[in-house]
Amino acid sequence: MLLCFTFLPSSSMWPLWLCWALWALSLAGPGTALTEGQVLGSLLQQLHLSQAPVLDKSDVGELAIPAHVRAQYVALLQRSHGDRSRGKRFSQNFREVASRFLVSEADTHLLVFSMEQRLPPNSELVQAVLRLFQEPVPKAALRRHEGLSPRSAQARVTVEWLRVRDDGSNRTSLIDSRLVSLHDSGWKAFDVTEAVNFWQQLSRPRQPLLLQVSVQREQLGPRASGAHRLVRFAAQGAPGAGHGEPQLELHTLDLTRYGAQGNCDPEAPVTEGTRCCRQETYIDLQGLEWAQNWVLEPPGFLAYECVGSCLQPPEPLTFKWPFLGPRQCIASEMASLPVIVSVKEGGRTRARVVSLPDMRVQKCSCASDGALVPRRLEP
Repeated sequence: MLLCFTFLPSSSMWPLWLCWALWALSLAGPGTALTEGQVLGSLLQQLHLSQAPVLDKSDVGELAIPAHVRAQYVALLQRSHGDRSRGKRFSQNFREVASRFLVSEADTHLLVFSMEQRLPPNSELVQAVLRLFQEPVPKAALRRHEGLSPRSAQARVTVEWLRVRDDGSNRTSLIDSRLVSLHDSGWKAFDVTEAVNFWQQLSRPRQPLLLQVSVQREQLGPRASGAHRLVRFAAQGAPGAGHGEPQLELHTLDLTRYGAQGNCDPEAPVTEGTRCCRQETYIDLQGLEWAQNWVLEPPGFLAYECVGSCLQPPEPLTFKWPFLGPRQCIASEMASLPVIVSVKEGGRTRARVVSLPDMRVQKCSCASDGALVPRRLEP
């Protein structure tokens, strides 16, 4: 339950419009029906108001909406169909492909993975795991670093996604980072899901997936200065590497079975067995008392909501991702809603366009609670 205390000093008092916005957000679950309170809370937040203005019919009776305001409203309406906020993405089948080291230096490795046709059509990525085989450090080399503190005997391994732009310049994005001990050996796993998501956002023809692996010292000091160079990973073609070459595991889910079905059948009632779908929900602004003489356009809109259930993966697959919750029917893409409101300033009433974010459900999807929302690829 959300409480906004009004007895605090003015310097620390929460604005009433913020209380409205937080109250409205607290009511909404992923994909649930939009409420009157949410629409009002969003309007108050955008206009920085504490309450809805009370306007007489005479205030707006002769008000004409200027052409430039209508043009702005139409432009925002058209843009809202294209600008969608992405939601969660998931999947659950297992694939494994091998890679090779393009560069094999003491501190930095560059891996390349051919990705085309690796991801099945009509599927979404749940998780991508990079596995590197850490070679054991020779005993003679370890003896030269005896007496190091546990922290000094560690190295930081960082994985970055490398993008080569059309102009030949490079851009890297941090994907994963973890500490490894000089005394360890064997397979080390790194979550590179975000790197594959970035790769999927590239325009075709896509370049191979490039991952840059860096090994850096974790602690400064003369005795630790070269310890990180003992951390080495097996490379293709190296003597005795064989099965230890880098591997990329792609876990995907077939959306024909585990995804949503699109829009609901208007003739069929929604039951517990209904597959996740988008159902029409109409918000009648014209019939709301607080919106009278204030909201000029639109008189109402289709907000939609996500209803139904999602097929859960079989238990053996669920065990591989214990951090993910049950799959739920959620709104994975939302669109804004432009609104024309009447504003009274200096004794005069004029029309103003306001864009309310995330008011209309564009797409419903099945998603597991706890999965990260992928970042958008920056230019």
